Amino acid sequence: MKANINGLNINYIDEGAGTMLVLLHGWGSNIELFSGLVNFTKKKYHVVAMDMPGFGKSDEPKEPMNVDDYVNFVLDFIKQLYPDEKEIIFLGHSMGGRVIIKLTSGIHDGRIKAGFTVPKVILTDAAGVPPVRTAAQSKRTKRYKFYKNLITKTGISKAFPGVLDALQKKFGSADYAAASPVMRASLVKVVNEDLTPYMPSVTMPALLIWGDQDTATPLSDGQKMEELMPEAGLAVINGAGHYSFLDNVYLYNKILGSFLGISI
Repeated sequence: MKANINGLNINYIDEGAGTMLVLLHGWGSNIELFSGLVNFTKKKYHVVAMDMPGFGKSDEPKEPMNVDDYVNFVLDFIKQLYPDEKEIIFLGHSMGGRVIIKLTSGIHDGRIKAGFTVPKVILTDAAGVPPVRTAAQSKRTKRYKFYKNLITKTGISKAFPGVLDALQKKFGSADYAAASPVMRASLVKVVNEDLTPYMPSVTMPALLIWGDQDTATPLSDGQKMEELMPEAGLAVINGAGHYSFLDNVYLYNKILGSFLGISI
């Protein structure tokens, strides 16, 4: 399905009936990876999932977006397409978890209080805790900053506009290298925000599902969220990585089903 939200063509799916369950994907992902989750949860819930701006089959944003911008997008999407919904459960993977934390914390801009309540949330291998940099990563960052300053101060970047972009690709992550300029700027804005100050204000029941082999958002992130969120509980799937909902579908659905009242 397609909808125009704030001038952007957004791809989304809408299946099932009951209380609304909104699924938010991670960075570089899309709603196709949620197909199994949709089929499982639509047995009891009205499931909606959208390709957020810049991902899947949705348009890229015209300007770089930060976490607040993605929160506003989700709220505008709901307000435009589902204005009568009074209760919505959110499930987010990776970056989708960032959006949910900011949206439900009550610290955002107050708009969350305007239309619906959030009785519970599910965060899967969610982002939001600043990474602990290794010595090698810190050294790599220093090297990048050194070369960037050298290129900028000597005027090389003006004479050869592509050299700075090449440097950023060399030292950046795979996600950064694969992204367009506007999405690279968005990625920097999103990943650099520490969301731990918002976590104590996520006061509804929160199910945290984590793969113990997750290297993108390690299990320690989930443990930190459980510590900071008053009503959070952490379920660990041994052997699963960053995509725990794909790595062990049966156990993931078993855990999720128990929280949402869905039989497996």
